[in-house]
Amino acid sequence: MAAKVIQAIYNDDDLVLQAVKQINGENYYVSEVFSPFPIHGLDKAMGLAPTRLAITSFLYGLTGLTVAILMMNFIMIQDWPQNIGGKPSFSFFDNMPTFIPIMFELTVFFAAHLMVITFYMRSKIWPFKKAENPDPRTTDDHFCVEVEVANHNEEALVKFIKDTGASEVKLID
Repeated sequence: MAAKVIQAIYNDDDLVLQAVKQINGENYYVSEVFSPFPIHGLDKAMGLAPTRLAITSFLYGLTGLTVAILMMNFIMIQDWPQNIGGKPSFSFFDNMPTFIPIMFELTVFFAAHLMVITFYMRSKIWPFKKAENPDPRTTDDHFCVEVEVANHNEEALVKFIKDTGASEVKLID
C-alpha cells in the first residue's frame, strides 16, 4: 500500500528551496521534488547522497583509452606494420605521438556514450516510458514538492506547508 503524500505546488524556485529546507527542518520527509529545471542546492536541501557518476565516467574513459591502445597496437604494430614516410612502425612507443589524437578521441567517445547509457539506466528513463510527474505544469513553470504524511497530523502538516508559501496543497492517498 502506498503511503499518503501531500503535494505542494510552488511558483518560484527560490521558494521551493526554502520550503524544502523548512520541511526537512521540522523532521518531515520530502520524498520527491518535480521541477522544470535543475535547482542549485536542492540535492543538499533534500539530504541526497552525492552522485558517483563522475567515478563511472573516469572508469569509462579508462576503458576507452585501453581499447584505443590495444586496437592501435594490434592494427598498426602487430597485424599490419607499414613503413609510412620512412618511419617504420616496429614499436608502439616510437609511434605514440601519432596515436595520441586517436587515444583522446576514443577516451571521450567511450566516456560520453557510456555515461548517457548509465544516466538513463540509473534514472530509469526507458524508451516509451510514460511520464511520472504528478502535475503537467511541473514541466513548464511550476514546482511540486511531495511530502510523506506517515504518522504526522495531516491538518497540521497541510497548514505548515501552506505557511511555507505553497500556492496549492493536495492530499493524495
